[in-house]
Amino acid sequence: MPSTSDSPDEPESRDQRYVTTFDPADERPSEAVVTAVAAVLEAEPETLSPLYDIVDPDALNSLVDHAQRAGTNGTHLIWFTYEGLDVGVRSDGQIRIRDATAAS
Repeated sequence: MPSTSDSPDEPESRDQRYVTTFDPADERPSEAVVTAVAAVLEAEPETLSPLYDIVDPDALNSLVDHAQRAGTNGTHLIWFTYEGLDVGVRSDGQIRIRDATAAS
């Protein structure tokens, strides 16, 4: 289950955020996103709208995979809105989730 977190490296309002992690070497980021969003929404993953309606899952997986192989080029981060939540996926295996309406 994602945990509430206030990350000091990202200037944001005081809205509630959730942070969870996945192992980029063993898990596809696209699957981890669906699982994390379902946990935050307290829903079953199969009841969510398809992720591919929002972002290309293969492209997301490739982006994280490429960043992992590139090594020390820093951490890459991509944000998109899914199921009314802003979702940030980092190439180091961190997923950040916040309410899209509270984040603006």
